[in-house]
Amino acid sequence: MNQVSASRKLRIAVLFGGRSGEHEVSLMSARSVLSVLDAQRFDVLQIGITREGNWVTGEDVLHELEVNHSEGLQRVCFSPEPGSSQLYLYHSIQKKVELDALPDVDVYFPVLHGTFGEDGTLQGLLELADVAYVGAGVTGSAVGMDKAVFKDVMRAQGIPVIESVVALRSEIERDIEAVIGKAERLGSYPFFTKPANLGSSVGITKCQTRSDLGEGILEAVRYDRRILIEKAVDQVREIEVSVLGNDDPQASVPGEVLPSRDFYSYESKYIDGTSGLVIPAKLPSNLTEKIRSYAVQAFKAIDCAGMARVDFFVEKDSDTLYLNELNSIPGFTQISMYPKLWEASGIPYPELVEKLIDLALERKRERNRTEHGFRRNA
Repeated sequence: MNQVSASRKLRIAVLFGGRSGEHEVSLMSARSVLSVLDAQRFDVLQIGITREGNWVTGEDVLHELEVNHSEGLQRVCFSPEPGSSQLYLYHSIQKKVELDALPDVDVYFPVLHGTFGEDGTLQGLLELADVAYVGAGVTGSAVGMDKAVFKDVMRAQGIPVIESVVALRSEIERDIEAVIGKAERLGSYPFFTKPANLGSSVGITKCQTRSDLGEGILEAVRYDRRILIEKAVDQVREIEVSVLGNDDPQASVPGEVLPSRDFYSYESKYIDGTSGLVIPAKLPSNLTEKIRSYAVQAFKAIDCAGMARVDFFVEKDSDTLYLNELNSIPGFTQISMYPKLWEASGIPYPELVEKLIDLALERKRERNRTEHGFRRNA
């Protein structure tokens, strides 16, 4: 990417939608981000990604994807060749394909949750193109997304996590009873079943009985070839912390989720909106600092960048602490926990979005210092 001229606005391409069970959540987050991008500073290009994975642009792309109507939109192609214009309008005329280059983009802003957006795949594409983009790179995205691998990294860091086992779709299809038996060796019911690579509580089931566990396994494996079966911890508080930064990340005040249902499900997050939030969470000062410290440690351990929301469980009786997961592209609506925690920490939503763009440019400048060819000393 060329050096951005101080005399022109930054061109920001906001990416949203995607091939994921969290497609709708992405659209909600994108609407909030787009609403606060300052037209005096930014020239904004909306790039929607359909459920089939097609990249599209045009007038009011976001609305068209919200109503599941993309036929009238223009197809867009992305070139991973470094130094190119990267984005091209795609025209098919009399069975011939024509490409029209779009103006160079200064920063790509992925507002994509789940697979093919938050898991390192899109980040790999953007790295190949050598462009600036908001959020974690390939490693931080992939490890943060994969609940099983993430837990292993946390254990290596000495950060407490809840006991769990991993099962493959092939194992489940071959002998689901054996998988159930492996899970039951963790202890007594209840358990949670989760896709290893998904967020927003999609595909998660709380299982009170062996029958529930079988159904929960089959539900989770719809969304991933690897699933996590985790021992449920009774009587816990759900505490979340937002992290912001690159090499020197900072943690927000913690907040507490008060689920309206048995756990903080997709419905309670996005459908009925009845879950309560307590910001800042009412915690002893020493526990607050431990949570914030673990959040930053986890962020740095997986080489995250830009942003993350780190989720914890705290046992009500003992204050025993467990790190549950890290979301490298957390929900970003104006009522989502990530921006609300920063607002309570002194950074309002519009400023937070601009800080993330600045962090993307900072990280790109750092990447530019890396040599990719070997030069033998004379």
